[in-house]
Amino acid sequence: MRVKNAVYTRQRKKRIFRLAKGYYASKRNRWRMAVQQVEKSLAYSYSGRRDKKANFRKLWIVRLNAAVREEGISYNNFVSCLKKANIIINRKMLAEVAVKDALVFKNLIQIIKPKL
Repeated sequence: MRVKNAVYTRQRKKRIFRLAKGYYASKRNRWRMAVQQVEKSLAYSYSGRRDKKANFRKLWIVRLNAAVREEGISYNNFVSCLKKANIIINRKMLAEVAVKDALVFKNLIQIIKPKL
């Protein structure tokens, strides 16, 4: 008796074509190109989720650097003084405070200025 696998093949192709929806040109409707592009896209999305974390950290550091330079301090002095003063706040929260609430950030800088 011959084994028929059309049902599974159709399911597999539907899944790939569903993932390839919206791709440019024949990458959305030609089987071989769709498979290649979906695999590449999934690899990029995996690495992109890791890159996003580094990009946000860079953004927070840039924001903090700009905020502390207005007060006449460099970023690395600011971070080292925070450690000396035993103030444990992550860069994300520090950047939010610097952008949203400048008064609190200035108070924080006044607290750590004697450590310079």
